Amino acid sequence: MTKIALSYHHSLYPILTPSPTTHLLFPPHFLHHRRHPILRRSLSVLSKAKNKELILGNPSVTVEKGKYSYDVETLINKLSSLPPRGSIARCLDSFKNKLSLSDFSHIFKEFALRSDWQRSLRLFKYMQRQIWCKPNEHIYSIIIGILGREGLLDKSAEIFDEMVTHSVSRTVLSYTAIINAYGRNGQYDTALELLDKMKKQRILPNILTYNTVINSCARGGYSWEGLLSLFGEMRHEGIQPDLVTYNTLLSACSSRGLGDEAEMVFRTMNESGVLPDITTYSYLVETFGKLGKLEKVSELLEEMEAGGNLPEIMSYNVLLEAYAHSGKIKEARGVFKQMQAAGCTPNAGTYSILLDLFGKSGRYDEVRELFLEMKVSNTEPDADTYNILIDVFGEGGYFKEVVTLFHDMVEENVEPNMETYEGLIYACGKGGLHEDAKRILLHMNEKGLVPSSKAYTGVIEAFGQAALYEEALVAFNTMNELGSRPTVETFNSLIHTFAKGGLYKENEAILSRMGDLGVPQNRDTFNGVIEGYRMGGQFEEAIKAYVDMEKVRCDPDEYTLEAVLSVYCFAGLVDESEEQFREIKELVIQPSVMCYCMMLAVYAKTDRWDKANELLNEMHTNRISNIHQVIGQMIKGDFDDDNNWQMVEYVFDKLNSEGCGLGIRFYNTILEALWCLGQKERAARVLNEATKRGIYPELYRKNKLILSVDVHRMWPGAACTAISVWLNNMQEMLINGEDLPQLATVVVVRGQMERSSITRDFPVAKAAYSLLKDISSSFCFPGWNKGRIICQKSQLKRIFPKTETSSEDSRVNIVSLCNTPLPISATRTSTSNLKQHSSSDTNGIRPITNTELMASGV
Repeated sequence: MTKIALSYHHSLYPILTPSPTTHLLFPPHFLHHRRHPILRRSLSVLSKAKNKELILGNPSVTVEKGKYSYDVETLINKLSSLPPRGSIARCLDSFKNKLSLSDFSHIFKEFALRSDWQRSLRLFKYMQRQIWCKPNEHIYSIIIGILGREGLLDKSAEIFDEMVTHSVSRTVLSYTAIINAYGRNGQYDTALELLDKMKKQRILPNILTYNTVINSCARGGYSWEGLLSLFGEMRHEGIQPDLVTYNTLLSACSSRGLGDEAEMVFRTMNESGVLPDITTYSYLVETFGKLGKLEKVSELLEEMEAGGNLPEIMSYNVLLEAYAHSGKIKEARGVFKQMQAAGCTPNAGTYSILLDLFGKSGRYDEVRELFLEMKVSNTEPDADTYNILIDVFGEGGYFKEVVTLFHDMVEENVEPNMETYEGLIYACGKGGLHEDAKRILLHMNEKGLVPSSKAYTGVIEAFGQAALYEEALVAFNTMNELGSRPTVETFNSLIHTFAKGGLYKENEAILSRMGDLGVPQNRDTFNGVIEGYRMGGQFEEAIKAYVDMEKVRCDPDEYTLEAVLSVYCFAGLVDESEEQFREIKELVIQPSVMCYCMMLAVYAKTDRWDKANELLNEMHTNRISNIHQVIGQMIKGDFDDDNNWQMVEYVFDKLNSEGCGLGIRFYNTILEALWCLGQKERAARVLNEATKRGIYPELYRKNKLILSVDVHRMWPGAACTAISVWLNNMQEMLINGEDLPQLATVVVVRGQMERSSITRDFPVAKAAYSLLKDISSSFCFPGWNKGRIICQKSQLKRIFPKTETSSEDSRVNIVSLCNTPLPISATRTSTSNLKQHSSSDTNGIRPITNTELMASGV
């Protein structure tokens, strides 16, 4: 990557070194953005043009031999090698009376091709002072055109006014030149004034004059009625519109989406006997494509092919894009085959349209095949093509494939732009690929690019998915230092990062920072705050946040309602949970699998097995969602066989496209339901699937000194599952003769509250501590870190039962991970009994009462 960056800088250096002509090519602001896409393309062209070096004083600039007469070529070469302050008079001494004004027009046109207006203007000023080469109207018109192309209207007007002073008559030729200068720079009002002025001076405009005026007015946003008025005026004066006139009007119809008007112009064109060309049809295709009149576009393309006018690639692309916008894959395929049959070679834009269409339709294999076909056909993918692929695979959950695409892009020497980097880091954020996100950020720094707020948001998201809180905060602070202003999305990413770990104190600090910077909170902000309070066991504060959300008229979404449902379920409030579940059913077509799992967990914890079975049957018979059916059947045990388990893996893979953010919530709720329902073996299997997909990257850590399990982002059921697997694995180590570590650690909290006694109130901390204390009293919260539950090596061996054999059949695990049959009959627990549940519940959480929740005035 470093080599690429260096070669890039060196390729720019000759052009960007300050020189008197640098600004001839590019506006001043381009010079401060060396990697602007237009600048890069222009520099690429310049590097291939051996005879178009623009640096003054370079003798290597020569005109192509044989292009002009010997004297003209010689003078051009001399003028090209002339230093900035060199004498033009000396250059021309030997050419006096040798060159005609026609020869000088060739010289001016050559410099016009190079956009070298300074040299042209110096030569013109010299000619004005001479008698032997005094410029005529044709020369004046050429220099006015050169200055007009560079946007130097003041100088163009000055030259035009000087014609009278130098006794050069102004005819339609010079008036058309000055009108064109103003028109091409969007000043159609001045162009119209000049048209009226020439008429008053009885200088009759010609076809070129009117075409120039109509074109400038069309590009400047002049009304359609005004354009028709000019068209009618032109015909009234006996000037017959030509192909350029009609194409100019059709171009205006295309840019403004005027279908009926385009048909009228085309009909008038045919009636006047003016034959359409490819450009005519291209404008018509573009017009009707924008209007969605796809049948009309198809007719036009067939008409072109029948008439021997091979449609340009852009015409086919317009139709392709229209079908793609409507999601019509079959029709788009037909157009692609039609253009190939007509001998029109697809370009990068064609493939990009199809790649985007297939990607949005979820046809990822076809995207890969089409991209391979593109490369085999020698159609070089550009940055836009790669950006589409990055977006497609990023949205599809193929996060690592996105990173591979970036490496492919760099190897193919396709220059990434800011959109590329934003798409890359967004995918890394969703997939939790924090190492790749860091490398991409470093790559941007090497290129001298300041990452946008969107890019930094993706980096923060990536660190958050890996529970790297300090790194996420460093990225946020770095972003501020570099002047990339954080948006509400950036703050929300940080809030959701901390929320998954229950770090509500950190979130409160972020909310305060948002207020200081005047960044308004939105729905996503409140969703993260509610989740953070719930994970931290602050149920009253979570409900307060929900009420505050309503107070500021921020409408909740499905995520909000699910978060509130999880608060009630964590608190053990069955009635409130049921009411919230009913509300979700009323507001959405189908509550998510997570809602069902939360309800299953709360019913199981309160022994409402009839309700639990009803919900499972409801999931099993669901006709809307296959996911509900598969998860419901999995909970019941229908997929315990390895062959059937593939159905469950398919669902997990499908949900993987939503990224790790949804993955953590999804697996937490499923594991919560399975553990509470007594399906511990299935819970262990689901946990294994989650870790394979990188959902809990921090879960297990092992070295010579410490063996740890990090459950701080888990729900109680998931934490109990992970700890049970961890303990059984430790027992396996002992049986296999491996040495145990000096310390076994269960991480239940991270962040500011690691040393606070508040951590014991965290739901996950209660559940983990309750499970471990049931196994042995050797596990405890150390005074130096209340976010850990630890056990010393000397006490670990006493915990595990002695087993003489390693036989799987005879082994007794320290934690039995078996599936308990679901009770069919139900014993309803009354509300009064529910309120008396102690910390000996399955997850070690005392359900709080409705009175307690409302104590704060909510």
